[in-house]
Amino acid sequence: MEHRFRVEREIPALFYPMFLFALPAGALADIVDRRRFLIAIEGATTVISAIIAALVWLNLVTPGTLLLFTFLLGLGAVMNDPAWQAITPEIVCRENHAPAVALNSVGFNVARAVGPALGGLVIAATSSGVAFLMNAASFFGVIFFLYRWKRVPHEPLATHTVWDAILDGFRYVRGAPPVKSVLIRTGAFSIGATSLLALLPVICQAHGAQGYGFLLTCFGLGALVGAALLPRMRLRYSVDGLVAGATLVFAGMTFAAGQVQVFAWLCLVLFTAGAAWIGILACFNVVAQTMCPSWMRARALSMYLLVLQGGMAIGSGVWGELAARKGVPAALAWSALAMVIGLTTIRRHRLNGAELPMTPVVVRD
Repeated sequence: MEHRFRVEREIPALFYPMFLFALPAGALADIVDRRRFLIAIEGATTVISAIIAALVWLNLVTPGTLLLFTFLLGLGAVMNDPAWQAITPEIVCRENHAPAVALNSVGFNVARAVGPALGGLVIAATSSGVAFLMNAASFFGVIFFLYRWKRVPHEPLATHTVWDAILDGFRYVRGAPPVKSVLIRTGAFSIGATSLLALLPVICQAHGAQGYGFLLTCFGLGALVGAALLPRMRLRYSVDGLVAGATLVFAGMTFAAGQVQVFAWLCLVLFTAGAAWIGILACFNVVAQTMCPSWMRARALSMYLLVLQGGMAIGSGVWGELAARKGVPAALAWSALAMVIGLTTIRRHRLNGAELPMTPVVVRD
């Protein structure tokens, strides 16, 4: 059977919850008990995944139900992310905070790269229903950890409404240059960086679905190698130097992906890109985790995630439209140039891990 790929020029349904609910999710994670909040979200996501598996087994899936449940899974991920990342400092000691954040980022991004390939293998070996059922079962380990975790009680915020908490978050960011720098740097990278993975199905059209899965695997293996090298690199270079160097490498691989025709060389390009990708996002994530005190952390992280994933969603549409009009090599070349131009933000917006006050205050005009 001939495999046909089309250039994606629309924001996927999975991203809509990010735009709509990221900020309320961060506010809720700062207001309520994060452990109970996460247990509730993980439980709801498990139920949704199980329902999808049942619908697939019964052959009751329609385009409408698929979009609905994709939206619900995206909503669960959005509600989960700020709270999940915000609990890292509560689980590890202070000196291990940065390595733990980097490890969490590595795990997430490696899973994001390798997951689709593993899912494809499961579907090929069994069926779609089994893949969805395995996805539902995977949440039980997280729920068990959260249930056994004995969280130290925290004083509740003076703000009790989600809207007021969101407004306090904006006021905090407005008066916190380190936070604004992280958001600007993340946005400058994310819009251009998404082109490689967004256009990969078109790039490997001649190699079919198996070639696509193998290239994703190469990207994931590169991310694993990059994660292993990251601690040594952080000892030798500053955060800004590491991000700048990795961005140049990733931009170069993005450009090369539009020029290379030989599959073996394309695998090397994806492998190198994966190593650079994990270095950039791990550094951004570490700084995002350490840029705010604990009482503001989930709200700040929700803004960071909104900029990161929102920029990627917008970039997917932009580069997809350009690829449809001018061709994939041109779109990849322009996106690589956009990443290089984005590095000019380093001059005024440097990344740092300065110590911040850890005592809650009420941020008001």
